[in-house]
Amino acid sequence: MTHSSPLPLEGLRVIELGQLLAGPFCGQLLGDFGADVIKVEDPKHGDPMRQWGRERPYGKSLWWPVVARNKRSVTANLRVAEGQELVRKLLHDADVLIENFRPGTLEKWGLSPERLWEINPGLVITRVTGFGQTGPYAARAGYGSIGEAMGGIRYTTGDPDHPPARTGISLGDGLAAVFACIGTLVALRARDTTGRGQVVDAAIYEAVLAMMESLVPEWQVGGYQRERTGSVLPNVSPSNVYPTADDQSILIAANQDTVFRRLAACMGRDDLATDARFSTHAARGAHMDVLDEIISAWTLRFGAGELLDKLHDGGVPAGRIYRAQEMLADPQFVARKSIVTLMHPDFGEFAMQSVVPLLSGSPGTVRSIGPELGQHNLDVWGSELGLSAPEIGKLREAGII
Repeated sequence: MTHSSPLPLEGLRVIELGQLLAGPFCGQLLGDFGADVIKVEDPKHGDPMRQWGRERPYGKSLWWPVVARNKRSVTANLRVAEGQELVRKLLHDADVLIENFRPGTLEKWGLSPERLWEINPGLVITRVTGFGQTGPYAARAGYGSIGEAMGGIRYTTGDPDHPPARTGISLGDGLAAVFACIGTLVALRARDTTGRGQVVDAAIYEAVLAMMESLVPEWQVGGYQRERTGSVLPNVSPSNVYPTADDQSILIAANQDTVFRRLAACMGRDDLATDARFSTHAARGAHMDVLDEIISAWTLRFGAGELLDKLHDGGVPAGRIYRAQEMLADPQFVARKSIVTLMHPDFGEFAMQSVVPLLSGSPGTVRSIGPELGQHNLDVWGSELGLSAPEIGKLREAGII
C-alpha cells in the first residue's frame, strides 16, 4: 500500500532488538505512523514470532505479517563481538532502540545505555520486561501471562464459579507495548528540549495494573475485593448479553438513567423507568437479576436483526458479539477501513487490522507485511552502513549476519 502525504513519524529511525510480542508490537505501532523500523534478528532462527500461531499455512505464521508489518529485517548475531559492533554502528544515528530481553542482557552484549549514549547521546532506549529494570523481581523471567496474573486482570476475568481465565489474546504483552510506545514518544518530546535520550522502563505487570481502575483503593480504603463476575459488572445494569428468537446473543448496555428510559420505551414498558426497583442506577444494580429476566423475555420475541433495529432506532447502545467473519462483512469496518488487505507472496490477499487511532491530517498506513529473514541486509549493512559486497559475504559465511 502506498501513501502520498508525509507520515508523522517519517525520519524517525527505530532499531528493534526485541522478539516475540511486547517489544515488536511497540515497534509495529511506531512503524504504523512512518518510523523506519529496522528489526535485528538472529541469523539462524530469527524472531520466534515467525513460527507462532495456531494456523500455519505453508508452514508460516499468520501472526508474523501483522506484528512485523512496516519493518525492515536485518540479521546479526548479538552474542559475538562482530555482531555487537554492527549494531553499535547502526545505533550511531538512530533515534530509538527497542528491546525486551531480561535486564542485564544488553549490558552483557556491550550495548548498555551508558555505552550507547557515548556514541549517540540522544538515543531513547525503550526496555520492556516482565517486572521492570529495578526491584527484587527484575531478574526473573517474565512472560505476559505472569504480568496479567500479578497486575490483577486474571483474578477478575472469567466466571465466578471457575478459576481465573485469560482474555483470549496476549493482553499483558499488548498493554506493555502500548505504554512503551507512549513512553517512547514522551521521551522523544523531552529530547527536543534536553537533547538527551533516556531509558523508557516498561514493565508488563505495571501496564496491566495501570488498567485496573479503582481496584486498589477499593480494597485499601473500602475493604472491598473485586471478584470475577462473568458477563456482568456488579451493580451496573442492564449491561449484559441477551438471547434472541434466532439463537443469537445481543449485548445491550443501558445502565445510565436516560438510556434506560429509552430502553424501557423500546420495550413498550415505560413503567419500568418509574418502578422503584429500576428507576435509579443503584436500584437497577441491586435488582440486576430480576431486570435481566424481564429484558431477556422481551428480546426472545425478536430475531437479532429486528431487535437491533429497534434498539438503534431508540438510541440504545447494542451490538452483536463479533468474530473475524462478522468484522470482515460489517459496513462500519468497511467504511472506516478498519481492516486493510495487502498481498502476501504465499497467502495472496492478506487481511489485517488497520492503524489505530485515525488521524485526520496524517493518518498512519500499513505499507508492507512482515519481511523475510534478513531481507534488507544488503540495503542496511551495505548501502546505508557502507559495507562492501565481499565484507557482507564474509560476515554471512561466519554466521555473524
